[in-house]
Amino acid sequence: MLLEIEQAAVAGRLAPFSAQVSSGQLIHLLGPNGAGKSSLLARLSGLLPGSGCVQFLGKPLEAWSGSQLARHRGWLHQQQLPTGQMAVFHFLQQHLLHADQPYEPVLQHILDALQLSDKLARPLNQLSGGEWQRVRLAAVLLQVSPAANSHGKLLLLDEPMAGLDVAQQAALDRLLPPLCQAGLSVIMSGHDLNHSLRHAQQVWLMGEGEVVAQGDAATVMQPERLQQVYQVAFRKLTVEGHQILTTLAE
Repeated sequence: MLLEIEQAAVAGRLAPFSAQVSSGQLIHLLGPNGAGKSSLLARLSGLLPGSGCVQFLGKPLEAWSGSQLARHRGWLHQQQLPTGQMAVFHFLQQHLLHADQPYEPVLQHILDALQLSDKLARPLNQLSGGEWQRVRLAAVLLQVSPAANSHGKLLLLDEPMAGLDVAQQAALDRLLPPLCQAGLSVIMSGHDLNHSLRHAQQVWLMGEGEVVAQGDAATVMQPERLQQVYQVAFRKLTVEGHQILTTLAE
């Protein structure tokens, strides 16, 4: 088992939570602002201490050093300031320190997909917000991509779609499934319910610091349950063979 979570909690921020995550899963973490999504991801990353136990690859998170974790786990913070005048390419190189496979093909694939090939020489502090988000995504994808790092097992993404336009969001959606097929597990937070309904294998639904439901997306994302969490009435429709969620006006 990749992750074994037993009553993991953070005082005042995250109620005790248990789950198991196997290799190759794509899990979406949903809930309103302040629900505890970032706290849960930070707890699973090993960077936020708390109670309970999180076993990663059969070993408690507390037993891992930072460098060991970085070899196996990628972590995208929700917010991070650009690190000065470092060029994009040098920033990406820092995330290839654990590469043990020829990384040039996967590097070029990710750069092309996220439209970054012409940004490699640009200083980080001269990027737009959306460009910086794409650079950060490229970095963590390279860090744990099994095609570059055979030890990459887990990718934690806190609101990775923030700042991306529709085409760039679609590009990320195309990048993630092949990584999961190669054995990488992805846990990512977000706010687009219909995106999760369509793309997530599993959903962890949160409210007020507690995971209130977990399971496959169609089962968890029922209008009645979503209304309890978001305090908004929902209905589920079928449009061109796809289910979509809409809110109901008062």
